[in-house]
Amino acid sequence: MSPTPITLERYLHHVKVEWPAADETAAGARVRLADRLPRTALRRMTHLGMLVGCVLEGVPLGSTDALIYATSFAESRALEDYLASFPSPSPLLFQSSIHPGGVQQVLIPRQQPIARLWPMAGRRRLIEQALLAALIEPAATVALVGGEERGTWLLEHGMASDTAFAFCTLLSTDPSGAIGRVEFARADGTAEACPDLQSFALALRDRQPLAWASSGGTWRLTWS
Repeated sequence: MSPTPITLERYLHHVKVEWPAADETAAGARVRLADRLPRTALRRMTHLGMLVGCVLEGVPLGSTDALIYATSFAESRALEDYLASFPSPSPLLFQSSIHPGGVQQVLIPRQQPIARLWPMAGRRRLIEQALLAALIEPAATVALVGGEERGTWLLEHGMASDTAFAFCTLLSTDPSGAIGRVEFARADGTAEACPDLQSFALALRDRQPLAWASSGGTWRLTWS
């Protein structure tokens, strides 16, 4: 007897993507974003933290909402900068290299209560895992946030992103006024390559559809 088909879905009600210039540094971001982020926190924030702060700007998070944070390399540039300061290690760069993750750098100064925070790190199927977590999360509204810092010498070792970016989308169970939809439909088949985090961010930025297969079903991102 074949299994009962299962479809999970959520609706996109907000999308914001931050895609800085390719050569932007953390110092340059502090200048560019000086009027958008709290000055008391800006000096201590990593590049990724600042980008995440921008995409979460104005997002109506509540205490009953959940947040999923996805990144493959986290604060890789902050770590590079700290290591580059040797043999006289910089105390400030050390603090940046061990700072809370990008999304925590935003939520903590805001004193923003949420129901649950799901931090995720990975490579090959990270966005698939993050979306699945969003689809099965019991909260009615889930913020899916992700991003990377642009690395330099860590790129040669496959331990950093070649692009800095951040994104946020609100996924809700309510279809009213939705701008898009994420769906997982159970099906037998062979897994295909999963979009990486950067490809997913580009699809959000450019409002492009995505579709791929996992070992347990098919995924679709569509736009209204």
